[in-house]
Amino acid sequence: MLDRVREALFSTIQPRLRDAVVLDLFAGSGSLGLEALSRGARAVRFVERGAPALAALRKNVEALRARHRVEIVVGDALKATSWLPAADVVFLDPPYAMIEQSRARVLRVLATLVESHLADDGIAVLHVPHGALSAEELAPARSRVRRYGTNDLWYVERGTG
Repeated sequence: MLDRVREALFSTIQPRLRDAVVLDLFAGSGSLGLEALSRGARAVRFVERGAPALAALRKNVEALRARHRVEIVVGDALKATSWLPAADVVFLDPPYAMIEQSRARVLRVLATLVESHLADDGIAVLHVPHGALSAEELAPARSRVRRYGTNDLWYVERGTG
């Protein structure tokens, strides 16, 4: 995720981060979850399975001395066994190829996350290429999109609308 997109994301969700429990799926180097910690989140569960990304993630967590506030799960980000029971904020930043090849699965996972693993007033943020999704595909969840160049950030919450 580009720095300017990440900055826009955190400007949008800042009020939700105070003491939040965060789930960072497809964590990579951990930039989203670690930024959430620096902005007031209480704890982060990172889910990643790629060896190079895990090495970078662990190095970044140690460099920031955040180990006591972090859980790293080596696993499939699209499997519920890797998730938290009730996260306040969920980041989904899947590889673009996954969105193209596994679109239906990603949408099913997002629906399950929002319905069953998101705190009542929580929010999920999905990063996809511009135009990859429509609001109708995310119904019955409440969603809104913000475009940043070739990137879309979808903010998804429980409910209708």
